[in-house]
Amino acid sequence: MQIHGAFAALATPVDSNGQPNDVAFERLIDFLIDRGVDGLVIGGATGEYVHFEAQERIRLAQLAIKRGGGRVKMMTCVGTSSIHSTLQLARAGQDAGNTALLLPMPGFFRYNQDDLKAFVETVCEAVDMPFLLYNLPSFTNPLDAQTALDLMRSVENVIGMKDSSGEREHLKFLADGRTRDEYSILVGDDSLLLSAAEAGWDGVISGIACFAPELIGATFRSYRDGDFDKAAEYQGMLDEIIEWVGQLPIPWAVRAGLAVRGIDPGPMHLPPSPVRAKVIADFSEWFRQWLDVKGWPLEGVWELEHCVK
Repeated sequence: MQIHGAFAALATPVDSNGQPNDVAFERLIDFLIDRGVDGLVIGGATGEYVHFEAQERIRLAQLAIKRGGGRVKMMTCVGTSSIHSTLQLARAGQDAGNTALLLPMPGFFRYNQDDLKAFVETVCEAVDMPFLLYNLPSFTNPLDAQTALDLMRSVENVIGMKDSSGEREHLKFLADGRTRDEYSILVGDDSLLLSAAEAGWDGVISGIACFAPELIGATFRSYRDGDFDKAAEYQGMLDEIIEWVGQLPIPWAVRAGLAVRGIDPGPMHLPPSPVRAKVIADFSEWFRQWLDVKGWPLEGVWELEHCVK
C-alpha cells in the first residue's frame, strides 16, 4: 500500500470544560475536505492526544471516520506511553475504516532503539493493519532513521513513516534507502515540505494544513505537477506562517488560526500568559490580513477572546 498526498492533522476543538466539541470537530472535517486535502489524521500531536483518555480518542476517531471516510483517506494516531493502551487504540482502529494507523514511539520515559524496535514489532504483530511509523522526537522517544529503515524493511505491515524530526539529512537517507515503492515517506515538518518533495518523498502530514489547507496542498501539488517556481513561491508563503507559529506552542497557533478561519477551537488546555496572549492576538491579526491578501475567505471569524480564555 502506498500513502501519498497532502494530509491535514486534525486539531480537537473543545468546549469550556476541555471536552471535545463534536459539532466543531465535524465542521472542521468538512472544512478541510472541502478545501481539497487528500486525507486527515485523527488524534496526532496537533490533536493534542495526551489530553484525552483512550475511550474518548476511540470515539473521536469513529466520529471522524464516519464523517470523512469514503471522501478522503483517514488515519488515526494510536500513540501513548504504554504498550497496553497503544494496543487498545490500535485494535479499536483495526476495523474502523482507517487507511492506516499512525504509530508514535512511547513518550515520557527514555528508551533505546532496541526497545523501540520491540515495541513496534509487538504492536504490528498483534494488530493486522498497515502502520506508519511516527517520528516525533520533540514529544516522544526519537526514532533513528536507520532504525526506521530496518523496521520498514523487516515488519510486513509497517508501510512507511511520518518524520517530524526536522532533520534535513533524513530526507536523502530515507529516499535512497528504498527501491521503487518499498515504503511511503511523508514529512511532518512544514519547513521541509518543498525539500521533501524534491527528495522524492510521497507527501506531507501537516499541522498548519489544519488552518491553511489550501497552501499546503498548493505547495505539494505544484511541485508534483512540475511547476517548480510556483512551489517555491508557495513554500516562501508557508515560511511566513511558520515564523509566527514558531513563537507559540504548536496547538495554540493552530487553534488561533482556526478561530480566524471561522472554526470554534475552544479554549487552550493551558491558559496563555499575558505575553503569550498578545502573540496570539498579533498572529491572528496578521493571519487575517494575510488571508485577505491571498484571497482566501474567512467565512466568519470567531472572537479571539473565546480561544484564549
